[in-house]
Amino acid sequence: MRRTPLYDCHLRAGARMVGFAGWELPVQYSGVIDEHRAVRSRAGLFDVSHMGEFRVSGPEAVEFLDRNTPNNVARLETGRAHYSGLMTEQGTYADDLLVYRRGESEFLLVVNAANRERDLAILEQRSAGHDLRVEDRSDDYALLAVQGPEAAGIVGELSADPVGELRYYGFLEGSLLGAPALISRTGYTGEDGFELYLAPEQAEAVWEALLAAGASAGLVPAGLGARDTLRLEAAMALYGHELNEEITPLEAGLGWVVKLKKGEFVGRDVLVAQKQEGLRRRLAGFEIVERGIAREGHEVFAEGERVGEVTSGAWSPTLEKAIGMVYLPPALAEPGTPIEIQVRKRRLAARVVELPFYRRAD
Repeated sequence: MRRTPLYDCHLRAGARMVGFAGWELPVQYSGVIDEHRAVRSRAGLFDVSHMGEFRVSGPEAVEFLDRNTPNNVARLETGRAHYSGLMTEQGTYADDLLVYRRGESEFLLVVNAANRERDLAILEQRSAGHDLRVEDRSDDYALLAVQGPEAAGIVGELSADPVGELRYYGFLEGSLLGAPALISRTGYTGEDGFELYLAPEQAEAVWEALLAAGASAGLVPAGLGARDTLRLEAAMALYGHELNEEITPLEAGLGWVVKLKKGEFVGRDVLVAQKQEGLRRRLAGFEIVERGIAREGHEVFAEGERVGEVTSGAWSPTLEKAIGMVYLPPALAEPGTPIEIQVRKRRLAARVVELPFYRRAD
């Protein structure tokens, strides 16, 4: 398995390492619940250097990206990013991704580690004959995320740039500890926070400096376990769970990403038809109303009939209850609907609730 530039830092911090998407990554340090609550109340520091980064540049870059993603790339301003997906002809995502506009015809795409090679192959194949370049620049970056209400102050300690003035999904080409870095006000936890793209050889120094700068604010290193419970509370979809090549963004509650009026793009006709005909299923949240926790793959029942299976499920450290997500027929996806979830030999009582489970106060 591959290791990030921060592998030794994780070992020194007492991390428990696990395999994930071909990488050896920290799942927890002090404990998932402690790390989760630190992010919600103070700040957490994540190593997400396993993510993939592609550079797409050239005169036809805007047209190409608008043709292959559902969000409106042409309207994306330089210094801004947006969430989107790499479309299939079936109107689904080959992957979900972030698009950063670094210039008039230069973009950075951030993709999931497990899909990196496939995404690159799709983009390269589709770009043939177009006046643009698609380059895998993943090995050029380490990626750190500082998340939580104290994040702006902590990152500001390491940079002379006005990071606190960045809007959500804004970024700047600045520096950390005097070295070049792309500093982005984005994240995957439902909290305020920053993602820091920097050269791999700078990663360890920045990691240690962030921990030192954030010590008085209660910053702690956080692993994959807390990252998953945080994103679940915020109802942020995870590819391979809520998203795959069989689920459309409309079904996943991502209709705000899909800009049908911008013109033709891969899979648009399927989404237009789906919107006209109505959805046959949509993503819903649930909470368990008795003792027990539902996990991915557990079957979901309504009035004795199997109606779906859990896509993600866990104990919520913030809400102190078991929560999860599932695709249900629209009539059953309304808040308050009673459902049951098969957990081993028991069917646990649950009810559908509104998403997201958690929304931070602005």
